[in-house]
Amino acid sequence: MNAIEITALTKTYKTGTKALKGVSLNVEQGDFFALLGANGAGKTTLIGILTGLVNKTAGQIVVFGHNIDREFSTVKNFLGVVPQEFNFNMFERVDDIVINQAGYFGVPLGLATTNAEHILKKVQLWEKRRAVARTLSGGMKRRLMIARALIHQPRILILDEPTAGVDVELRLGMWEYLRELNAKGTTIVLTTHYLEEVEQMCRRAAIIKNGEIVRHGTVVELTKGQKLEKIFLDIIKNNDV
Repeated sequence: MNAIEITALTKTYKTGTKALKGVSLNVEQGDFFALLGANGAGKTTLIGILTGLVNKTAGQIVVFGHNIDREFSTVKNFLGVVPQEFNFNMFERVDDIVINQAGYFGVPLGLATTNAEHILKKVQLWEKRRAVARTLSGGMKRRLMIARALIHQPRILILDEPTAGVDVELRLGMWEYLRELNAKGTTIVLTTHYLEEVEQMCRRAAIIKNGEIVRHGTVVELTKGQKLEKIFLDIIKNNDV
């Protein structure tokens, strides 16, 4: 079974902007998958539809066999989402942010507390668990977002620029943890501007341009011995794809 099956997905905004133009894409169960594209290419819209934040115009998305239109309450439990923008209460404590999130998914308090300790240690925030979120550095806030997304043990983790603002040492530690999650079966979907991370971490990738998928395959197939950065820049600068 595929983790995600996207078929002929389109989105036209009220302004007339066609953000997605019949996107079809599969993400295999257990994959570490990258969705790449320039700003405005359609990545955010696609993720927004998948996570229920944006209404599609047409098409279909199925997550582990469940159609998001008919069974979104089931689908949302499969998803852990880390958006680009910080969207937690800056005046709450770190541990409260993570544990309270578990309550939205029906995780019992005792289990949520245990899971929170494990996850906060993994993302190197345990010593900051009683700190108010607004006092954290940008990198720590980013790791808090990941911890919050994982508290209900989702089958799919969606990461939108997860290492933006994170220093190199902490970024390496974060990737080690994500590798561990993926090895245990969590499907990971990633958008990033750090293309070297895609080459090192991801097995498959798709490149979206002007609302259409223009390349899709394994990272090895896409690169063919070249640097992914060069291929990506050639595609987004060249109108003939």
